[in-house]
Amino acid sequence: MKHLLSGQKYIISAENGNFVPMKTLRTCTIRRAVLAVLAVGVLSVRFCPGLGEAYALRLYPVISRVLSWMAAAVPFSLDEVLVLAAVSAALIGIPWARRRGVRWKRIGGTVGEAALWMYVWFYWGWGLNYFRDGLCRRMQVEPAPFEEARFRSFLSGYTSRLNASVTACGGTDRFPEYRDSIRSAFLQVPSRYGLSRPAAWQCPKRSCCNSLYSSVGVLGYMGPFFAESHLNHDLLPEQYPFIYAHELSHLLGVSGEAEANYWAYRVCTTSSDARIRYSGYFGLFGYVASNARSVLSESDYREWLRTVRPEVVEQYVSQRDYWHAKYSPLLGAVQERLYHFYLKGNNIPSGQKNYAEVIGLLLSLGEE
Repeated sequence: MKHLLSGQKYIISAENGNFVPMKTLRTCTIRRAVLAVLAVGVLSVRFCPGLGEAYALRLYPVISRVLSWMAAAVPFSLDEVLVLAAVSAALIGIPWARRRGVRWKRIGGTVGEAALWMYVWFYWGWGLNYFRDGLCRRMQVEPAPFEEARFRSFLSGYTSRLNASVTACGGTDRFPEYRDSIRSAFLQVPSRYGLSRPAAWQCPKRSCCNSLYSSVGVLGYMGPFFAESHLNHDLLPEQYPFIYAHELSHLLGVSGEAEANYWAYRVCTTSSDARIRYSGYFGLFGYVASNARSVLSESDYREWLRTVRPEVVEQYVSQRDYWHAKYSPLLGAVQERLYHFYLKGNNIPSGQKNYAEVIGLLLSLGEE
């Protein structure tokens, strides 16, 4: 009765029969209406050609600058904090609500709405870049059909440039210098390529779960909720420029892994810094070798491998062993499978194979 005497308007809840203030009901209705509009917007961009490119060119540059500017106020990853908080809330909150007698229907509705908010935040924050036009389409270039002679020509030129670029990449003290150089290089990319412009405050964040990423072979990743790029703390000096450029391209609106590798290769190999140039050529070596093994006969493949400077091959083997020692086969297999299906569900039909498709991009765009 005191509810009715308070002077505030109430309505009976359909969920539990309790009195709910009209103001609370209106707020809930507005919140869910906004959520519905955002969710419909995600589906519209996903299934309507052209909207993804409009998002990438017009909305994403503004959204990413605002989110990354907010995130720059703290040295740790807000993306990780958000995900860990959401998981913890689910693991702790659901049992707590049940102990207090909250019905499963209400719990399910709350969890479902929270999950949908995370979904729309992921896509409006960055994920809608998956539905933009590919690089070849943006550049109005037809993907080049496979020609063995052309691949052999690329292989010969790449190997010569790789061998000529070999140099020591220094230690971790060079990392800030590499970041400044690569960020400046992205500022020079012509606007016709459709990339956002990097901001001075968009620095890679340190992760609090780094050993987990090393155990599943993740060298870096893009944080979609606060426009944060992340790099594995265990990166070797020769890997750092290439991986940093790869992750920075994701932050600038690139979704495909092949295109991210393309930008990492292009930006690094055109640098005036010899150490960054070598990282660019060396970063592509594994993908080139994989393509060569699938195209060439076994004897031709071994013959090509003998043309690569021995120190490059030795460094590649040493790097592979370095990461293998940190790798967990069980966790790695789970992560690779999940990520494969994640990519396929986000407009990348080849899944994890997309990484190695960078060679096709280089051949198609004539920038070998």
